[in-house]
Amino acid sequence: MSAHYERAIRDLKARLKPGAPSGERARCRAVPMEVPRGEPGGHAPAPGEGLRGERPPVPVERLGQKPGGQTPAPGEVVHGKEAPVPGEGQDAGSPGRAPTPGDGSSERSPAGDGTPQRSPAGDGTPQRSPGTLPAQPGSAPLPENRRGARVPAPRRCPGQRKEETSRGSRRRRTVTVDSSKAKTSLEALRTSIKELCWKEFPFGRRQPCDIYWHAVSFHDSDNICSGQVNKFPGMIEMVRKITLSRAVRTMQELFPEEYNFYPRSWILPEEYHLFVAQVSMVKERDPLWKPTFIVKPDGGSQGDGIYLIKDPADIRVMGSIQSRPSVVQEYISKPLLIDKLKFDIRLYVLLKSLEPLEIYIAKDGLSRFCTEPYQEPNHRNLHHVFMHLTNYSLNVHSGNFIHSDNVHTGSKRTLSSILFRLSSKGVDIKKVWSDIISLVIKTVIALIPELKVYYQSDIPPGKPGPTCFQILGFDVLLMKNLKPVLLEVNANPSMRIEHEQELAPGVFESVPSLVDEEVKTAVIRDTLRLVDPLKRRIHHNQLIPPEKPLDAKKEMQPVGSPEKSDQDAAVHLESSLPSPCLKQVFPKYAKQFTYLRVVERVASLFIRFLGIKGMKKMGPTGFRMFIRNCKLTNSNFSMASVDILYIDITRRWNSLVLDQRESGMCLQAFVEAFLYLAQRKFKTLPVHEQVESLIDLCECHLESLDEKRQPCTRAVVDRRAPLAGCHPDGLHVVPSSHVPLLNRTSTANKLVDYRTQHS
Repeated sequence: MSAHYERAIRDLKARLKPGAPSGERARCRAVPMEVPRGEPGGHAPAPGEGLRGERPPVPVERLGQKPGGQTPAPGEVVHGKEAPVPGEGQDAGSPGRAPTPGDGSSERSPAGDGTPQRSPAGDGTPQRSPGTLPAQPGSAPLPENRRGARVPAPRRCPGQRKEETSRGSRRRRTVTVDSSKAKTSLEALRTSIKELCWKEFPFGRRQPCDIYWHAVSFHDSDNICSGQVNKFPGMIEMVRKITLSRAVRTMQELFPEEYNFYPRSWILPEEYHLFVAQVSMVKERDPLWKPTFIVKPDGGSQGDGIYLIKDPADIRVMGSIQSRPSVVQEYISKPLLIDKLKFDIRLYVLLKSLEPLEIYIAKDGLSRFCTEPYQEPNHRNLHHVFMHLTNYSLNVHSGNFIHSDNVHTGSKRTLSSILFRLSSKGVDIKKVWSDIISLVIKTVIALIPELKVYYQSDIPPGKPGPTCFQILGFDVLLMKNLKPVLLEVNANPSMRIEHEQELAPGVFESVPSLVDEEVKTAVIRDTLRLVDPLKRRIHHNQLIPPEKPLDAKKEMQPVGSPEKSDQDAAVHLESSLPSPCLKQVFPKYAKQFTYLRVVERVASLFIRFLGIKGMKKMGPTGFRMFIRNCKLTNSNFSMASVDILYIDITRRWNSLVLDQRESGMCLQAFVEAFLYLAQRKFKTLPVHEQVESLIDLCECHLESLDEKRQPCTRAVVDRRAPLAGCHPDGLHVVPSSHVPLLNRTSTANKLVDYRTQHS
């Protein structure tokens, strides 16, 4: 610091002492002191700092002024004295002149916190106290507390923009999540929201949120007209064991070689006699065959109500099939074992979108182990649930269950640890993982058609409503030959990241589970990253028509624009997060599986002729219109035959389906009728070619009809767009129908084939 600077400050302080002669104060007032702007090194103190870094004392209000430096009105009493009237002791023409150092005080802000007051001129220039340096351009002082101490700026999340207060600037909009219906997944969801620097509303709010996180179904919250919901309407109904079996059964009839990953199933009670007859037929052909069957209640979960049988007659002994519909499947008696224990795999699959179809699979999952060494089923161990059932909710009550924070040990491990162990034994893990991906995609394709019907019913086209995504839990069993078998699909897989630990008899405590936390939190966090509404908006703003010039993108997003700032913040946030654990499998592998989306095209025809928007069942008028517009009648198949076909199939399906809130033909019944018509019209072709040929014929007639109704080519394109959008690259699908007439002719042979392939 220069000697001139120090000497000037000492003189100034001496002249301002209360005991200094009035002449000294007057001379200080008359002769302004020149203070150098910085030290010889060129470094100036921060705005508001003293010369050695100390902050000058907080000034006191000037005598004759109101607190905060406001000028009193003439005659107003302040500090026990009457304010002077213009002409008495001051210039009448300058009532707002700046105070001088000789007044014994300096200016304060109205808040009284020591910050400089703006000049009366309104130009925004602060008035400086004597002995302080002017603020340097571009410098920003730290915020102060009431004592004048500097307060460090709060820590910001990665990607969060610094708050701006000047006009024309704005904050980056934060994504809002309604977690009031999250229930058991709340902890993992809350952790993910904090990592993403989003805002959670645990009790909801009146204004719409960007994302609604439900625990059970799409209808957990009412009147959602915007945003995104983490459940699809109808998904719970679609993955129930009976509906899933019917959906896969339809695909097995069309593509038997592609859908051999699902065990042969019978639906009880409607197919009980068929089940008994087919098992007896196979036993007569192969007396050495001693099968085991597993019975699963339709709406059961967490292993509730599941049991094993050796003979079909045991079903009636074990319980009433009339009161509880179930699915009975051939039990996989030769699973892959690790440490002599049976285990299954819980895969987490994200269905991000239905149109276009987007499917993601988590790179890591969970492996749930039984707690008793496995033995092939016999009459002695048939009821040992800890040996045959891998459900966590059952085995956790076993005395042999091991809670471990190590992902490689315990009764619950990560999928990656299992694959690593198999790889160390020479197993081709790439082949196993490829088979698992194929199983997932084919199962989702089987589920899409009816899910599309539910979707258009709850969210009709053209009406405001949310978009949907959903995390599904696929339970897969690896056989001894490493072939994956689908056990079931869960619409609401558990996302809890803690488990109950018994501290004393009857006293339990929630303890964090590191294995669950590692897998499930990553799945939820990366799901939110994929459905980020700000990322969607940024991506939409980046789309530029081909005819735009190359520099149009810069014109659309100038430097400093909100879109550019949001984009930069999003990129910065993504770079600070772990690499995504969700891998896209569709449309990445669409070329290999698009040919399987046949039933989805049938569902599109079904939706076209529903008539009233929001309906899930087709009336007789809609069915007749479908037959007439597609020109499917001839001399051997009249409209009277059409009515009989509609009545017979609809009546039988209504007796099977429990939901009777609507009358009419459901999608499964329509698919069965469609297969019947395809078989009549194209008798010599294989089944899937029969269906594809009839679909092509129907679409051709409908397109021709649309062209006649439209006055111009442009209108024809618009008219055909909805139908084309429901083709292989279109909407969603789910359980289609069961194909009773076509399927039952070869079920006995298929049972033998399945047993041979999986032995």
